[in-house]
Amino acid sequence: MTDLPGRPSRRGFLKGSAAGAALAVIAASAEAQTKEELPPLEDYEPSYFTAEEYAFVMAACDRLIPADGDGPGALETRVPVFIDRQLAGDFGAAADWYMEGPFQPDADPLLGYQSPLTPAEIYRAAIPVFEQWCQDNHGKGFADLDAKTQDAALTSLEKGEVSLKPEQRDFFSLLLQNTKEGYFADPMYGGNHGMKAWTYVGFPGARGAYTEWVSRFNETYPLSAVDIAGERA
Repeated sequence: MTDLPGRPSRRGFLKGSAAGAALAVIAASAEAQTKEELPPLEDYEPSYFTAEEYAFVMAACDRLIPADGDGPGALETRVPVFIDRQLAGDFGAAADWYMEGPFQPDADPLLGYQSPLTPAEIYRAAIPVFEQWCQDNHGKGFADLDAKTQDAALTSLEKGEVSLKPEQRDFFSLLLQNTKEGYFADPMYGGNHGMKAWTYVGFPGARGAYTEWVSRFNETYPLSAVDIAGERA
């Protein structure tokens, strides 16, 4: 995330959430996929998103974790590929979520997920609403705005200033969550290309002999990260 008002720095934010996000994704948040070679980001053909939706996701991820800091950005680590593949799979369909009614989409967010829409359906329903809001307020679609205006638009989305329907209100939180997951997930899921995010924050990945380092603070781990498939960064 860029340094928006009232927020910690983007890189501090990433470092602070890295281990938890990476372990959560490795353990449970994404459907296991067979390791495969993916094409370069510019040649990737989305499985779920339309071309217009994918253009938005590319631009939004680029602002949530931009490449203008001292570490890799979301596009360099192929976060949009991760999100597309997740929405095309069980996560997007909420396959292992309890999705029976009754629903109360306008209930207090502390009461948990209240939308009758799956994550994939929320993206599909909310993206055109946000795009129209950008057109109405800034004269262009999100991907065509300059970086400063994109940040302001995302801030408005986060603050609830965009007129989404109650069942779509989790759109920004899903987008941010999925962006972080794609940044720190094992590369087998499509993101964290080359384990660049792990390398940046010093996370060892799926190494099996890391326990001796758990209690050693403020020391740089000397070995490269290893992914689930056994490849080294």
